This record gives sequence, structure tokens and C-alpha cells, in this order.
Amino acid sequence: MLPLIYHSSYSDLDLPKNHRFPTSKYRDIYQYLLDNKLAVPAQFYSPTPVSIDDIKTIHCPDYVDQLFTNTINPKAMRRIGFPWSEKLMVRSRHSLAGTALTAKLAIEHGRAIHLTGGYHHAHYNFGSGFCVFNDLIFAATQALKEPNIEKVLIFDCDVHQGDGTATMAQDNDKIITCSLHCAKNFPARKAQSSYDIELEKGTSSDEYLTTVEETLSLLIRLHQPDLILYDAGVDIHQDDDLGYLNICDQGIAKRDELVFSTAAKNDIPVAAVIGGGYSRDRQQLINRHFHLIQQATKLCASMACPN
Repeated sequence: MLPLIYHSSYSDLDLPKNHRFPTSKYRDIYQYLLDNKLAVPAQFYSPTPVSIDDIKTIHCPDYVDQLFTNTINPKAMRRIGFPWSEKLMVRSRHSLAGTALTAKLAIEHGRAIHLTGGYHHAHYNFGSGFCVFNDLIFAATQALKEPNIEKVLIFDCDVHQGDGTATMAQDNDKIITCSLHCAKNFPARKAQSSYDIELEKGTSSDEYLTTVEETLSLLIRLHQPDLILYDAGVDIHQDDDLGYLNICDQGIAKRDELVFSTAAKNDIPVAAVIGGGYSRDRQQLINRHFHLIQQATKLCASMACPN
């Protein structure tokens, strides 16, 4: 069965009314899967929160301490985009642990999906764009401790550049970062990933899918990664509130299928996070993220994934 990683803290966040961050979507996806018998309880894994010392292995200790003691500069919190709260700290510790657990389970099962994650705007000593700590970097560094994992590819298909991931991995030649993103979108100042694929506003599904397939195939040939961390953001959708690409539902489904099938052909495990996706219509948002789970489930069924 496909491992799914979830914790109730992901949607337990009190935000001001009309805040853009879709707090409920994590719980909505979890409940949708169970209510429609698209997943069974045995598929779900709950992460144990990381310690503060664990977070300091990738982030500036002063930044981490200021966050957990609520002594951080208010301007720094505004840059993150959330008001400070104990719930935010609990959520952050679980989400970091969840992506690391997803990577571990992917190595064991071939693929696994985290029902949050993709906090790629978090830098070493500051957070940004709804990202407090960088779960992708944390998961990559933890995965590199596993036997036979010598190189990790972070394949980021969120509509926004993974600038924090790029800067935090620049001095680690065991982590390859690739960001496929809309050129004219947040962040205004781009960082330098190992590979940056900039897409023009209005890029169509066909052009996008060709780019995804060619890029991933090339990176696998060049670097032969032992694990792929896949940020499957759906803010590439043509109707997303914060995206400027023209990718339809079928395009998102095909992208997810391409990533999983290409990795499977090369015998590379994939740990996927659902990434960004912004819509006031909760059911549409569920549907867009569900493509990821559906495509991974189909591949599991066809390949008889181990339990």
C-alpha cells in the first residue's frame, strides 16, 4: 500500500479571517480520502515531532531559538506571513518530521506522500512565503544518513521558485536542486538552484509536460540520484489564486504520472510533498492535490508495491 503521512496539527492553525493560506486543505484531503474509501487507515503514518536541536542541524540556532521563545522580530514574522503562535511551532515540528518520514518510507516502499510539505521559501536564518523551516532540506539531510543513499534530487514543481532550498543546498554536492517555476512570480529576487527552469506566464500544459519529462530524464542521467524529493505543488493550475501558468487538471495528473513512472523506470524511490495550491473552493483544491495520490496509487497497483 502507498504510505501516506499526516498529522492533525497541519490544519490546526488560527489565522486571520480571509488569510490566503489554505489552512483546512490538509485535513480536507485526509478526510476526503477516508470518506470516499480512497485510502484506508492502515496507510497513514503519523510523524513524531522533531526536536529543536534537530532543526538547528539545518537552520541558524539563533533564528530557531527566537522562534520557539517568541522573541523574533515582528518584521521577520511578517516576512513569513503568519502570526506567531504555539500552534505554529507544533505544526512546524511535525511537518518537518513528516517529510523526513516520507523520505524514509519512500526508500522502503518505492514511493510515499506527505499530505503537507514543500516549505521551500525557508532559508538558513529566516522564513518567508508561509515557510518557517525547510522540510525538503531537512528530509534530504536525514535521507543521506540512510544506507545506499548517496545523492538526493529535490525536484521542485511548485509554481514559485524554491529559493530557500536553493540557498541551503548550495554547499552540499550530495543534494541536487531543480526548480521549475514561473519566472515572473514570487519571490521577486530568485536564488540559484543547481538547475532553474523558468517558465513564461501562460505556459500551456503540453509545453509544461515536455519540459518536466525532458528535465527529469536529463537530471537522472546526469546525477543518478538515489532518492527524489518531489514538490508536487498544484499552484501551476490555470485557476490557482497565486499562479500564472495555464496548466489544466489533466496536465497536473500527467505531470505526477510522469514523475512517478520515470523514477520507477530508473528504480529511484520518490518522496512527494503536496506543495502549494491556493483556491477559495475547497473541493477544487482537494481534486487538484488528489491527482498526486491517484497516480502514485495506480503505479503501486501496477507494480505490486510492498506493504
